[in-house]
Amino acid sequence: MNLPAHKMTSAARAQHLVPATAILALAVTVAYLSHTREPAEAFMFPRLISNVMLLLALWNFVRAFLGLARVGDGLSTLTLLRIAPGVAVMMILVYVAAKALGFYVASFAAFLCLYSLYDPASHRSLRSWIKRIMISALFMLLIYALFSLLLKVQTPRGLYF
Repeated sequence: MNLPAHKMTSAARAQHLVPATAILALAVTVAYLSHTREPAEAFMFPRLISNVMLLLALWNFVRAFLGLARVGDGLSTLTLLRIAPGVAVMMILVYVAAKALGFYVASFAAFLCLYSLYDPASHRSLRSWIKRIMISALFMLLIYALFSLLLKVQTPRGLYF
């Protein structure tokens, strides 16, 4: 059963407007929280990022509201099933373990797990594990240099780092 053209347009617009509204609400919340926390120096980087996030979310919302966003098919069940393990690992290791282990240790573990989940290389090969660990370590060194040394951002401290 085919929908009339005007019905498809409103359904396609809603497909973009609903997530755009949710993203805008999240961006407003993050911006508000970053601008109301003290000490101000510790929240300089989050304020900058939240302002950029808010501007992009507002732009996305306006495009969706005006119907300028490209129409897509949405996420299929297969795509959701493929990304679900990554989302679960990210939530557990970054949001839960960051307080227990520390931001950098939890982020390293999350990055290594995600890389291992989606890397097509054999999980039986020692060489592929060495590569995964090295890339994860280099990525975390870059994150450490960016956050701690360059931007002087306070990250959650934990048991290890």
